[in-house]
Amino acid sequence: MEVILLFAVFFLLLLIGVPIVFCLGVASLTYLTLAGIPLTIVPQRLYAGMDSFVLLCIPGFILAGNLMNVGNITDYIIRFSNALLGHIRGGLGLANVGGSMIFGGISGTAVADTASIGAVMIPGMAKSGYDKPFAAAVTAASSTIGPIIPPSVPMIIVGSLSGISVGKMFLAGVIPGFMLGLAMMVTAYIIAVKRQYPREKRATVREILTVGKGAFWALLMTFIILYGIIGGMFTPTEASIMASLYAFVVGMFVYKGLTWKNLPQLLVDTVLSSTSLLLLVGMANLFGWILTSEQIPQMLASAIFHISENPIIVILIINIVLLVVGGFMETIAALIILFPTLLKVAEGIGMDPLHFGVMAVLNLIIGLTTPPVGVCLFVAAGISELPMTAIVRAIWPFLICNLIVLLLVAYIPSISLWLPSFLG
Repeated sequence: MEVILLFAVFFLLLLIGVPIVFCLGVASLTYLTLAGIPLTIVPQRLYAGMDSFVLLCIPGFILAGNLMNVGNITDYIIRFSNALLGHIRGGLGLANVGGSMIFGGISGTAVADTASIGAVMIPGMAKSGYDKPFAAAVTAASSTIGPIIPPSVPMIIVGSLSGISVGKMFLAGVIPGFMLGLAMMVTAYIIAVKRQYPREKRATVREILTVGKGAFWALLMTFIILYGIIGGMFTPTEASIMASLYAFVVGMFVYKGLTWKNLPQLLVDTVLSSTSLLLLVGMANLFGWILTSEQIPQMLASAIFHISENPIIVILIINIVLLVVGGFMETIAALIILFPTLLKVAEGIGMDPLHFGVMAVLNLIIGLTTPPVGVCLFVAAGISELPMTAIVRAIWPFLICNLIVLLLVAYIPSISLWLPSFLG
């Protein structure tokens, strides 16, 4: 009875639009009260969920992303992408995706990508003759590249949950991330040709080099993060601090968009984002502990194997479960609650944990652009001042291409495992 009420309260609050952290908290408190479990378990599980060395790098990467964003890096990224791709039919749409691929290597979060790139690109594309729903849809869809191309906050969470090396997770996401970007570029191009969207004037080599000089510092930051971790120079946590220091110097003295005046507010925003994320991690850990105590994970695993033990079918079922959950639940919460259970199922069919981790993250970030709780859709709708329904109709082609990439990653392990194996 208590378990039924746990899920009833959770889904009721979720459907009426209550933030996911409060859905998890209120549902958990309801269960604990009815089950007669002392509420002292709440701070214990909250602390246990947040007490992880790996999670220390989350505030660092959030701070680095905020510093580079305020430091005008977004403008340089968009100019560079447009210089390379603007002359192609629908080039601004391709530049939008390209900008997200570069920006994703800085912020590691999809929502920051949607807000930053979208604030510039959605009005710019509409002014240049693109349909506004298309502009909003390509912005929201391409923002999902951020959590795949390193650094990636969801992959940090996976590392903390499973003991998988965060550095290896970052490497494993590189090829799937570029595949995702390329697939969305192809989709945007096909739509642009069909609708006869405009093309920009071809940039000269000199113009490309000039604009590229500005974007160089953003590209170098991603290289520093990856090379530092791969080369064993520092851990992911140390990499986040180095990235923040680098972003501060570049934003303050190179791009000069960062000033001492806007620094305090930037730090406050970083603290708020970090604490809200870590609170979500703690609440999800409490919710997950309740599910474990009621043996829900074992029941789920048993149900999957009862349907089939064929690896192809099991992988398909896992993907369907994650896709459905990703459409209703925030990525971090879904990972904390479901990942440990589904990892055991995946290992039961011989799936590599690193491969499964990339597949799970890719699957759940697709949910960020899937109704009804697609966070990136809400951000894009707010920037474009369009109703959600218009953006949902426009985003379906991109969702289909993302699902094709997901299936390739799910069934071809070498896509995820080759680069970590090659680099040792």
